[in-house]
Amino acid sequence: MAPSSVRVRFAPSPTGRLHVGGLRTALYNYLFARKHDGDFVLRIEDTDQSRSVPEAEDDIRDALSWVGLAYDEGPEKGGDYAPYRQSERSARYRECAQELIEAGRAYYAFDTEAELDDMREEHGAYDVTTRQHMRNSLTMEADEVEQRIEAGDDYVVRLKVPRQETVQFDDEVRGSVSFDTSEIDDQVLLKSDGMPTYHLANIVDDHLMDISHVIRGEEWLSSTPKHVLMYDALGWTPPTFAHLPLILSPDPERGGKLSKRDANELGIPVYVADYREAGYEPEALLNFLALLGWSPGTEQELFALNEMVDAFSLDRVGASGVQFDLDKLRWVNEHYVRDLSVETLAERARPYVEADGYDVSDGCLETICSLVQDRIQVVPEVVTENRYFFEDPDGYEEAGVEERWTDESAELLRTYADRLEAVDAFDKETIETVLRDLADEKEVGAGAIIHPSRLAVSGRSYGPGVFGLLAAVGKEACIRRMRQAADELG
Repeated sequence: MAPSSVRVRFAPSPTGRLHVGGLRTALYNYLFARKHDGDFVLRIEDTDQSRSVPEAEDDIRDALSWVGLAYDEGPEKGGDYAPYRQSERSARYRECAQELIEAGRAYYAFDTEAELDDMREEHGAYDVTTRQHMRNSLTMEADEVEQRIEAGDDYVVRLKVPRQETVQFDDEVRGSVSFDTSEIDDQVLLKSDGMPTYHLANIVDDHLMDISHVIRGEEWLSSTPKHVLMYDALGWTPPTFAHLPLILSPDPERGGKLSKRDANELGIPVYVADYREAGYEPEALLNFLALLGWSPGTEQELFALNEMVDAFSLDRVGASGVQFDLDKLRWVNEHYVRDLSVETLAERARPYVEADGYDVSDGCLETICSLVQDRIQVVPEVVTENRYFFEDPDGYEEAGVEERWTDESAELLRTYADRLEAVDAFDKETIETVLRDLADEKEVGAGAIIHPSRLAVSGRSYGPGVFGLLAAVGKEACIRRMRQAADELG
């Protein structure tokens, strides 16, 4: 790798569907790589085979593809640093674990689960103060250690954290960060099944793949001193670190990191697939996530992906946690929906229309979309917030009836329905002409017919222009609904 080249990686564990916080991490890595003409690598960290879910890797790739974050190297795609699944790289991890043991920076531990439980209950962590009382190669004779290994006894390999030292590193987001080794436990590096933990595999792969910058969530900050110790023990130069701020719950009473439980209770989608199913625009989701921790330093709030690349820098990523604001996401999404062509909006809305059992022609659906496009925030609202285009309303807005329905409304509406029934063309112009002629004839304002007509046909006192609305609903349905409202509301 050339000294100045940028290589970053997004390294999720395939234990479930991709979390929206994971997508933000992927996005920041992507933006940084593209800004510096570098490489964006997808690496699957599947060392925990008991928790890995086969379909989770597909979900990760599908999510990245949906939002348009194309990676340069990764599983299936390949690259010069293949393989890109950690489960396929296990031999090198064992070699590095052995190097650490031989350098006196790691050790074998033979403790049983019961012994570990007792230790944790009494002392807490397995660290510099407790390891001397446990069954490991630091407290056992060398020949006994060798005999146990040859006999096939279960063991793990642990990092030997030095006493009374300070581990310091620079973070692109947080500046200089330091930890006292008394705060660091002797992390398991190699499990009893021979598979590495995240900590060992992570630093080995980052080194062997020439990763220049590790951009990840704040939850990994406390693990970084362990990684720095391992880099030092193996004689490797650590990459540049950048730990992104936590995504916080928007509920001040809950506070803290946005958990899956809190998100579900607050109605916030947790997984990227949830946003796709809910009809959010992928570009809008990326736009929102980019600003969830990063500030462009200007008043601009709407960014295309290429604009984010041009504006992005790690020095404008904040260290403080940032609240997830679903209303802000919906506001951003609303702008992207408005930028769609009517034809595209209708195509996007079609699956939701059909899922609810409505049979609507392409032309009619495009007309409906043209009427509601400026009034919706997500595509499914073409249907969910405007059902009166597809079926008769099941009631009438009480406030609208109280304010807009008068003693003359029923008779005016019946007459208007009769006049509409007599016309051949049922377009906006004809509908408006008939209404205004009737208003002049009855010597009332046009609103005396417009408002009851809207209530009768949509069940609401608000919505798109009434003449376009009536034309889109259709002649037969409008006449039926007007007569029904006149009968019910009197």
